[in-house]
Amino acid sequence: MSEQHTRHIVEALWHAFDQLDFDAVGSLLHDDFVCEWPQSRERIRGRENFIAINKHYPGEWRISIQRVIATDTDAVTEIIASSGGETARAISFFTLRDGLIVHIREFWPDPFPAPEWRAQWVESMENGDY
Repeated sequence: MSEQHTRHIVEALWHAFDQLDFDAVGSLLHDDFVCEWPQSRERIRGRENFIAINKHYPGEWRISIQRVIATDTDAVTEIIASSGGETARAISFFTLRDGLIVHIREFWPDPFPAPEWRAQWVESMENGDY
């Protein structure tokens, strides 16, 4: 595999999610696929379970890739997901095996207001920067 192949696979995954094309998502996942969501302490084993969760997730989410960093076997992505005025950000760590995604470890952090005590040292990021 190459860095370009890894990048292509993870970008294809996000594009498939953006189009709600779950068959395409499944075609990018290895038979031994596992996804971990540490914040909710959940582990999803198998492509069928992963696809079922995403098919049943409320809303029709649009995905915007913000950044991709890739090596021959690993990648990190930052995406913004939006649906009906709701926006979320995800940071995902991918591992590929045999040219397919075998593992994802994903973080969906909630935004929070900046503490007042550090206001003198920071500038506010606009919604478009989020």
